[in-house]
Amino acid sequence: MKKATNGFYLVQENILPEAIKKTIKVKEILKRGEARTINEAVEKMNLSRSAYYKYKDYVFPFYEASRNKIITLKFLLEDKKGILSKVLNVISEFSGNILTIVQDIPLQGVASATISIETRNLSAGLEELLEKIRSLDGVKRLEILGQE
Repeated sequence: MKKATNGFYLVQENILPEAIKKTIKVKEILKRGEARTINEAVEKMNLSRSAYYKYKDYVFPFYEASRNKIITLKFLLEDKKGILSKVLNVISEFSGNILTIVQDIPLQGVASATISIETRNLSAGLEELLEKIRSLDGVKRLEILGQE
């Protein structure tokens, strides 16, 4: 019989059990200083201390897991002048270090591009960077392909 592994998975928040969601929120409350003690934070979230201690070392926001990593992003961009440049400017604005850029030949008015970014020196969270890129005119789709 094979031994179980301790793998990592990227899952959407909406499928997580309430206790795990609340544990993440308790950690955020403590980090922001909105509560002085764990007791105070778990009471605010209506979570038992035992549930908090059960999950606290195993759940964390994606942006914390992606710090000091290399993230590979896949884009679907409109075939218009300057769209890729806007994406690169946003990454630069957030102090992301671009390691590779691969852009395919545009077909039917769209081009795909893959960009690998080192996240060590990001000036804000990865989620904020991705949201800003997604909001750019001409960015049709943005997916995280992987992280190292």
